[in-house]
Amino acid sequence: MTRVLVVEDDPQLVRALVINLEARRYGVDTAPDGTTALRLAAARHPDVAVLDLGLPDMDGVDVIKALRGRTRIPLLVLSARRGSDDKVAALDAGADDYITKPFSMDELLARLRAAVRRTETTPLAPETTVVTTKDFSVDLVAKRASRDGQDVRLTPTEWHLLEILVCHPGRLISQRQLLQQVWGASRSDRTHYLRVYLAQIRRKLEPDPSHPRYLITEPGMGYRFEP
Repeated sequence: MTRVLVVEDDPQLVRALVINLEARRYGVDTAPDGTTALRLAAARHPDVAVLDLGLPDMDGVDVIKALRGRTRIPLLVLSARRGSDDKVAALDAGADDYITKPFSMDELLARLRAAVRRTETTPLAPETTVVTTKDFSVDLVAKRASRDGQDVRLTPTEWHLLEILVCHPGRLISQRQLLQQVWGASRSDRTHYLRVYLAQIRRKLEPDPSHPRYLITEPGMGYRFEP
């Protein structure tokens, strides 16, 4: 049984989440604040956590940082905070996904299932050298991409972005993380860089660049590679 830790101080929302999760045969632990969440995480070893940012005793971002110091389980933020700064802060702290309130229960459950599935393959095993999709492959050792048996010419910047994404399949990588890793901290606000370069990579690798299948944009948050 997959065990979910729900960190939320709204009793009605907690009740709705517990009912829906238990109906789908998840085990559920609940915490109304960050202190209880950290204690339960240590004692119950959940497989995934869903947490609010506005907790009564500490900020949810601090809870994420504390959890990341002891576990690699998927962390899904469920918050009324819609600002891009809040989203980036949560993702940079180690959150795997971000869902804003009000939300669809079906969407939350779908993202939770996807997050749990990804724990089987994320990150890539150290011995992985080639990432293969139906439409293209990426050789991480040779630093080369190919499509339909033909090499695809990528610039060093395009390659660096693609490499970061494919090495973390399914994981949402924040805009700030990508900008800092590729261009450095001084360019961490130049989000238009990412739009331009991801568009170029999609034109070279995606079967339909206008409707990307593999290199997905999460508006205001970042990008993910879906194999």
